[in-house]
Amino acid sequence: MTSTPGRERRSGERPESLADLLGGRQGAVDATVPPVAFAVGWLIAGLWGGVVAAVLAGAAVAGWRLRRGDRPRSVLIGLLAVCVAALIALRTGRATDFFLVQLASNAASGLAWTVSIVVRWPLLGVVVGAALGQRARWRRDPTLLRAYARASWVWVATYLLRLAVFVPLWLGGQVVALVVARVALTWPLVAAALAVSWLVIRRSLPAGHPGLRHPLVLSDRDGAPAK
Repeated sequence: MTSTPGRERRSGERPESLADLLGGRQGAVDATVPPVAFAVGWLIAGLWGGVVAAVLAGAAVAGWRLRRGDRPRSVLIGLLAVCVAALIALRTGRATDFFLVQLASNAASGLAWTVSIVVRWPLLGVVVGAALGQRARWRRDPTLLRAYARASWVWVATYLLRLAVFVPLWLGGQVVALVVARVALTWPLVAAALAVSWLVIRRSLPAGHPGLRHPLVLSDRDGAPAK
């Protein structure tokens, strides 16, 4: 395939990465604050202390994100997750059950990413395509579709890794170890997944391909030449 005139990357321009497109690791860093607060509160004042500390920390993070200009919907979803985790822990009386939401989320995410690859709608392509305003146009580039599918397996592996670590700790009642694992397997793992999946995409695209922003398609759905 040859690239369309005007789509080539400018000489000397720094190649953009998935971290640039997906917003980096700030959201993952935010996600570690309530669990850390929960562990500190639990160590000091028991289950109720942990729950109160986690909810207050979640509310503080939500307020900071709103002031920063983040979307209210995503902010409220994050705060709701903390509140649900706290209610589950209070309901069962087990501090480790504060992490049940995280366990369920990773299991569901791993399944969703796997299914998306099987049905040829790899979620990495969906996310990046939405960030670039491409809708489903990237799917009409077979090479790009294959690259997104390969790179999506990297993200499946991150969810499986978390489950392999979290589940034994949860079963063993290891609250502090769960928090340490949550921090270690959140933003560092996300940063690693971004780097590896970007490398997989770069190596999956042939020389001369114009990149993620410019899928190579023969025509739009209506048969008109692609713009």
